[in-house]
Amino acid sequence: MPQSTGKSVSQSDERALDEADLDPDPQRQFLVWLQEAVDAGEAMPRAMVLATTRPDGTPSVRMVLLEDVNERGFAFQTNLASPKAQDLATRPVAAATFFWPTLVRQVRITGSVQPLTRDEVAAYFAAAPLGIQAMLRACRVQTDVIPDRAALEHSYKEAIALPEIGLPDHWGGFRLRVKTIEFWQGRQNWLQDRLRYSRSSDATWRIERLVP
Repeated sequence: MPQSTGKSVSQSDERALDEADLDPDPQRQFLVWLQEAVDAGEAMPRAMVLATTRPDGTPSVRMVLLEDVNERGFAFQTNLASPKAQDLATRPVAAATFFWPTLVRQVRITGSVQPLTRDEVAAYFAAAPLGIQAMLRACRVQTDVIPDRAALEHSYKEAIALPEIGLPDHWGGFRLRVKTIEFWQGRQNWLQDRLRYSRSSDATWRIERLVP
């Protein structure tokens, strides 16, 4: 659990999470919490931990940035030659976590993963600053070994000097389609509120309270 001691949430700062507080749709509920995280001044409210599984069963985890969320799921971008993309090509399932320490809140998601369309990725790429676009063109094979920082800077300068050519073929993205999503609110003495949405057989959402 994110709290390090049972006293890290004071009574005056304590928030509660009740079933009656939740939107029937978990994606809309997430957007409410995301905006509250932004309003609270969280440093990187869209940063999420993404966990995948390698072909040999080894788990792999890293931070990525959420691009968008709607009824279809949670979208993020990545290099298609990256380890995470290779993991997802083999095992198209993932888990993600958001943590907002100022609000003492956590959101955990599990589900299947599908590639974003090229049109979707092109729109995200076009909206990025030119410096970021150049970085994405320069870093064609993520996690490749390079001799030093100078080699990276050289590749970046070459990419900056090139004319704008649009979306690189090695850049893409995925959407995590929600199977379960849990909203966690830290409280005193580790008596956290944990409410989990999961899909019922009729495609509606069931909300359950979990033991902390």
